[in-house]
Amino acid sequence: MPMNKAAKTLLAGLSLALLLAATAGAASRSTNLSIVGYSTPKSVMGKIVQAWQKTADGDGVSFTQSYGASTDQARAVANGLKADLVFLSTGDDVNMLVDAGIVSSNWSHQSYNGIAANTVVVFAVRSGNPKHIKGWSDLIRPGIQVLTPNPFSSGSAKWNILAAYGAERRLGKTDKQATAYVQTLFQHVVSQDTSGRNATNTFLAGKGDVLITYESEAINSRLSGQDIQYVIPRQSMLIQLPMAVTKTSSNADTVNQFIRFVKGPVAQDLFAQNGFRPVLKSVAQNYTSKYPARPGIFKVDDKIIGGWRHADDVWFDPNKGRMVAIERAVGGPSSG
Repeated sequence: MPMNKAAKTLLAGLSLALLLAATAGAASRSTNLSIVGYSTPKSVMGKIVQAWQKTADGDGVSFTQSYGASTDQARAVANGLKADLVFLSTGDDVNMLVDAGIVSSNWSHQSYNGIAANTVVVFAVRSGNPKHIKGWSDLIRPGIQVLTPNPFSSGSAKWNILAAYGAERRLGKTDKQATAYVQTLFQHVVSQDTSGRNATNTFLAGKGDVLITYESEAINSRLSGQDIQYVIPRQSMLIQLPMAVTKTSSNADTVNQFIRFVKGPVAQDLFAQNGFRPVLKSVAQNYTSKYPARPGIFKVDDKIIGGWRHADDVWFDPNKGRMVAIERAVGGPSSG
């Protein structure tokens, strides 16, 4: 039957609408987000990405992911590495990107102060803890060999140093005495890898007696079948892991949808299953036996540390920071 003019017009309109819808769908499916992160959450982030891609918001979104030593990763982004989202080990590394104009200065004003997950500083030891490592004083006993990463490339190393210093301050030591402890500790350090993950691999290969590391990294090693133990010292530090959208991202709305998912119950439960302490209280309360509260845990913003800006200036400034002098005194690296 011949098609009348009205029908032809309607059919043409429907065809155009379908074409536009298909084009929009193709555009949506072509969205790619670049994550640049520190080394240790690579595995759990892969699981979180897969979970989000099963949601309506994440359907069709692809990811490019890069993981490495936190400070090195921040430097790479500052020098032009594409990133829609950064997930770094320290607020200090995010502040580097704030100073470079890549991350907004209000990143810490977001939900949970911009933190995606937590962990604490622990001592990974050999099976059975043959050296009887319990606290910070044990790390400087004669003959004890310690592993910790390079503070000029690794965020983990910065946390470890501030934890060592802060633990001494909380025990009543002066600033000078606590700083002297850190220098004595580094006289026992036999390896300083570029990242927390590389330091773990060196320890698992048999070097050293104790590895100062993230609780999440020690648990991940155990989940991977490694025969190690870990000790949470009485005085330890809460490691708060920041995540932020970049100002250079052309997909900021999609990134923020993903960040909301990361801080929601599904992703927070995945963090908890994989060694991280959730920031979402409703999830954290399901893991109180796995992640017990520790009264001796302190934070980077506590007075004894003074926040990341102060800590970076005092400890990690590449020209005048305390770690430059300490590393030179013990023959360690003084750059990343």
